[in-house]
Amino acid sequence: MDADAKDGRDPKETERLRVGTAVRRRRRALDLTLASVAERSGLSVPFLSQIENDRARPSRRSLQRVADALETTADRLIAASDAARTVTVSRADPAAPADGTPAAPRTRRLVHGRHQLEALEFCGEHDTEGEFQHRNDELMYVADGTVEIEAEGRAYRLGRGDTLFLSGGVRHRWRAGGAETRVVVVTVAEHIETPPGG
Repeated sequence: MDADAKDGRDPKETERLRVGTAVRRRRRALDLTLASVAERSGLSVPFLSQIENDRARPSRRSLQRVADALETTADRLIAASDAARTVTVSRADPAAPADGTPAAPRTRRLVHGRHQLEALEFCGEHDTEGEFQHRNDELMYVADGTVEIEAEGRAYRLGRGDTLFLSGGVRHRWRAGGAETRVVVVTVAEHIETPPGG
């Protein structure tokens, strides 16, 4: 029996909770600043910031104060936070022929649903039509083959194992040659706002 049970307290009352994502989303939905939530809840701005970034886990009592300030309940914040934590596995693409013959070019989504990251796998020959300019950062990893990229007027050639990082706003286009080429592109989702220079 733990100490809380011996004291007659519900262990949930002293459980430290990880609810940062849910708190941040709720605060932004209400268009509130950390300072205004601090004023409403009686908690400090630094502590609220640590909660939102999951560097601090509030007690049930502190979470209730945050929930009151955000015009919701602690249970709803916990449920929203639990729903936001996702673990998924994306298995290898079975479409690749087992006999070693080249497969048709294809694109496969590696992250499903609405999350902060988006990831695509490109197999075979690809040539982007026109330039891209994404709002947020992007990472390209060449697992096999070669890729030619033009970014801000400069040309780059990537081979197996090479990685290219593009910060948000960089204009670029790319082409993958050869049926054996496999490229993974990971981006911060367009609906995520990142601070300038952050």
